[in-house]
Amino acid sequence: MTPPRRQVPGRRTAVLRREAVLATVPVAVAALLGAAGPAAAGTTGAAGAGDPYFPLSGNGGYHVGHYDLTLRYDPASRRLDGKAALTARATQRLTRFDLDLSGLKVTGVTVGGHSAGFRRDGQELVVTPGHALRAGQEFRVAVSYHGTPGPVTDPDGSADGWIPTDDGAFVAGEPQGAMTWFPANNHPKDKSSYDFTITVPEGRTAVANGVLRGTRTAHGRTTFRWHQAEPMAAYLATATVGKFQVERYTTHDGIQVYNAVDPREARAAAPVLKKLPSVLEWESRLFGPYPFKAAGSLVDHAPDVGYALETQSRPLYDSAPDVSTLVHENAHQWFGDSVSLTAWKDIWLNEGFATYAEWLYAEQHGGDSAQKAFDDLYARPASNRLWAFPPGDPGSGENIFDTPVYARGAMTLHELRRAVGDRDFFRILRAWAAGHRAGHGTTAQFTRLAERLSGKDLDPLFRTWLYEPGKPARP
Repeated sequence: MTPPRRQVPGRRTAVLRREAVLATVPVAVAALLGAAGPAAAGTTGAAGAGDPYFPLSGNGGYHVGHYDLTLRYDPASRRLDGKAALTARATQRLTRFDLDLSGLKVTGVTVGGHSAGFRRDGQELVVTPGHALRAGQEFRVAVSYHGTPGPVTDPDGSADGWIPTDDGAFVAGEPQGAMTWFPANNHPKDKSSYDFTITVPEGRTAVANGVLRGTRTAHGRTTFRWHQAEPMAAYLATATVGKFQVERYTTHDGIQVYNAVDPREARAAAPVLKKLPSVLEWESRLFGPYPFKAAGSLVDHAPDVGYALETQSRPLYDSAPDVSTLVHENAHQWFGDSVSLTAWKDIWLNEGFATYAEWLYAEQHGGDSAQKAFDDLYARPASNRLWAFPPGDPGSGENIFDTPVYARGAMTLHELRRAVGDRDFFRILRAWAAGHRAGHGTTAQFTRLAERLSGKDLDPLFRTWLYEPGKPARP
């Protein structure tokens, strides 16, 4: 029979077939895009951002500053009608550029208010504006589309994107799924602000990222307007729809909290969600100020999904989470959401950090120490899946949500803590979150920061724990 699914808190608690368990200045987006992957040929924007794990994710030749998404969804027919208006800046002269969009019918494209040519090429929407765009020119591209969205299947066999549920949709986009419901520059290198206007049947709630700007009900439909001001990678966007019980309040730090819970999950979720303000306060003491204006939880009843996701400002859960998962997904608001990846192979910077946050929370709230968590993992034999590949080099997209990224990634941080001491270790975490806030970071930048702040040569430690295959020798 099929092995049972296990939750590994994280980007996702993935549907796993196996056991799961500095520079201090943000990198400029234009520099990232210009340096990424295959160079654009002439005046054609590249069809991908150059990530070896997902070669067609993202696009070259431009940066999207803002998405304005207007959506209408009918859960009964599962039809989505959408209009996406992207405000972008060309990073090279462009006679043609791509957007990532999968499975939906495009009915019109304009660039700068004028009709543009377009064609489909797999997951690419290829756009040809009426006039070439100059390098540095700001432009607006609008795409009208409709269809019946569905998820994509990831290399590990799990699904992400627009996942229909019995009362709406569970919308979780890591790593590829944003393109299933809006045209995007779909790679973490390209971060943007967002506005969402989502219309659903009266009685349903549509939850997106950021702050709720207002609602309006007329003619049997309700429209929700959301605004995400801080830069966000496309995979972290959501537009989840369902029948939800809603709770709203503001923390003493001024963070606007919006919780939406499927009634079938409400009893189990309530005691955990009550801890959210104290969890955010605790994480803020460790990692620095909370990076967004909004927070909350989106608890759906989606038993076939099998994971949770750190959707920016409001993590998304497929069922009532436990406290460890709540801690993990909210730690991602610092590590993964505010400080984003430049390549998927560096995902230990997301998942290892969020897993170690779980260990720290347990250690400081009456549970096992981080050292015990480390020792219990280290006791596993060399044949265990934990040692299958090094977390700094997962090898392919199939492995980026597997055990070594989470658990051995956290073990790497514990070894760093032991090597530099608590004072310097927590200085490093806070400096990493502050120095790359709303930007990007790489493993090389993190290791340089750790060496600079600790004054130690840490190359042997990181080389052993992040890059050498097999079970490391006991330090």
